[in-house]
Amino acid sequence: MALLPILCYPDPRLHTVAKPVSEVDARVRQLVDDMFETMYEAQGVGLAATQVDVHERVLVIDVSDERNDPRVLINPELVWTSEEMILGDEGCLSVPQVYDKVPRHARVRVRALGRDGQPQEFDADGLLAVCVQHEMDHLLGKVFVEYLSPLKRNRIKSKMLKKARDGA
Repeated sequence: MALLPILCYPDPRLHTVAKPVSEVDARVRQLVDDMFETMYEAQGVGLAATQVDVHERVLVIDVSDERNDPRVLINPELVWTSEEMILGDEGCLSVPQVYDKVPRHARVRVRALGRDGQPQEFDADGLLAVCVQHEMDHLLGKVFVEYLSPLKRNRIKSKMLKKARDGA
């Protein structure tokens, strides 16, 4: 296993649309393992392959307090979303120490392949539903700050660029 470097906003590679995984093979399983190690090390609850500069439709999630409920979603798709929306604070490993409110569907149904390449489908609500939607946005080349006003987004961009220049 290996820790992977996480791209930081406003890196243009974060806006790359991920391609579907054609086969869940040893390379993809190794990527999944490395992504879990990276996510846990960074204290995150989700990580999309896009964030580690791999532009394939792969994400890993673990929203459990004990860090013992890892979920692998390969080629995920939302097959149902609730009309009810929730507004909660979101953060992102690619936008460290920045949190803001983003509207998300309260409940979703997700279909994806697992680490073993087998299809799975499940319903999610609460933090899991938010995390799935957040990570799936990454696969579309979208970062959560894009839901914010242009003023907020520009402030965050300036702050992140300054942090990168200062080597923080």
